[in-house]
Amino acid sequence: MVRKPGREAFTSREWRLIQRLNTPAKVQRWLTSLPYNWERKGGTMRSFREVVKRNEAHCLEAAVAAAVILEQHGYPPLLLDIESWDLLDHVIFVFQKGGLWGSIGRSRDIGLHGRKPVFRNLRQLVWSYFDPYIDMTGRIKGYALTSLYNLGDYDWRFNSRNMHKIEDHLRAIPHQKLRSSDRRYEYWHERYKDYKKRYPHRSPTYYGNRQQWML
Repeated sequence: MVRKPGREAFTSREWRLIQRLNTPAKVQRWLTSLPYNWERKGGTMRSFREVVKRNEAHCLEAAVAAAVILEQHGYPPLLLDIESWDLLDHVIFVFQKGGLWGSIGRSRDIGLHGRKPVFRNLRQLVWSYFDPYIDMTGRIKGYALTSLYNLGDYDWRFNSRNMHKIEDHLRAIPHQKLRSSDRRYEYWHERYKDYKKRYPHRSPTYYGNRQQWML
């Protein structure tokens, strides 16, 4: 059985952050406030400790950071890999409240951030991302759930090196297929292209499920 680290494993700054961010909604707000990690100096896969040090995160780094914080508040470290046709997957932290699923996410697109815990199963949760996922090349084709505890004694909390083992693990686990209609995809694809012609530097927010978003 994997045991969560105690107070002594964290720096004072890290522990204060963990104590303050004691709900999924608070973690989401913190991650949303961080600058996005555009990886301009090469690909990164940073641990919670490195995210706190550098004050930025991309989707997988944010998901791992959320897992470390909420592990201390009783949530299992569950990640959901959302698989796309263009091989640009999106990874989110998922949790349950009252038997319903919610998520925490960080992305360049606001529609791919977290979701309130209102979904009866993971398939419904993934469907809430389908329309906002469609950009010039993206289209969800599957998803897979894993626990970071499946990595054994691998250090995903405090590692100072890039943690490519997590990326490899997410690619290797079996994914459930998500079948969708071409008509639905084409509608949102055309709408996205039109929107970006008018507002090239904005993230679209015109989706009908915004009441489910956790920003």
